Amino acid sequence: MRFGIMTVQMNALVPPGIPSEGILGHVASFDHAELVRDLAAREFDPIELGGDLVLFMPHTFAAPTIEKLAAFREETGVTYTVHLPLWSVETSTPLAPVRQGAVQALVDNIEATRILEPEVYVLHATGALAAEFYRRPLPRPAKAFLLRLFQNCARESLEAVLAQTGIPSRRLAIETIEFPLDLTLELAEELDLSVCLDIGHVLVGFSGPVDLFDALERCLPRLVEIHLHDAPQQGPEGEAGYGKDHQALGQGDLDVAHLLDRLTEAGFSGPLIFELTVEEALASLEVIRSLRPDILS
Repeated sequence: MRFGIMTVQMNALVPPGIPSEGILGHVASFDHAELVRDLAAREFDPIELGGDLVLFMPHTFAAPTIEKLAAFREETGVTYTVHLPLWSVETSTPLAPVRQGAVQALVDNIEATRILEPEVYVLHATGALAAEFYRRPLPRPAKAFLLRLFQNCARESLEAVLAQTGIPSRRLAIETIEFPLDLTLELAEELDLSVCLDIGHVLVGFSGPVDLFDALERCLPRLVEIHLHDAPQQGPEGEAGYGKDHQALGQGDLDVAHLLDRLTEAGFSGPLIFELTVEEALASLEVIRSLRPDILS
């Protein structure tokens, strides 16, 4: 199995102890390619490039940086995935001008990273507005109507992204986020997209009252990537566990051995991306090594 890590590492982006007057200078000089080089040196591969960095650090996806990342790929053979921007991006809003801007942000990120030949582009098909209405205590018919509305708007956005970029639909993987799993998988099937199963999101109930391993079975036919982090398992009637995900393996309720065994049995060969700090990811690898040492040999 291939265990990777995300580049959105807060300790690298804003190192602890840096004085407030030095933050702007650090942000302006932040070297995205050097961070990738450091992560790869720790034997993480693939590296998931976080598209949200463009929000505060536009130079992280500018041509000079992308050229450095491409050169590093040629030098070492490291592979990339790209998590498309999600902060401020509202692909599912019914407000068309905002939706069009969201599509443009995604297209720009895809075009900027095209020369890196990412294995997959991971996308949140719906945004914060859809999540807000999903968790509101609304009458069931009203909620069902609104969720379908958000799904329809997301469909239009994804169709536009595919049309404008020309990337194969299976290179776009929609993630299990705070939106019903049924509607997420419907979108994947209708547009022939891939799926990124976010383990912690499902455990804490973001995708609805669904068992993680039931969700895995439903995702497997289109599964190309896993976001790997631990969390407490929410019961069928439990409320979503906000802020309880993104824990190192062994700190929550994930049956790590069962997950690894099922993925091995299924012949899964896609990336497992730790959405954790470097220290948490290294600790998680030790958990995996203690349970299934052959996987890391």
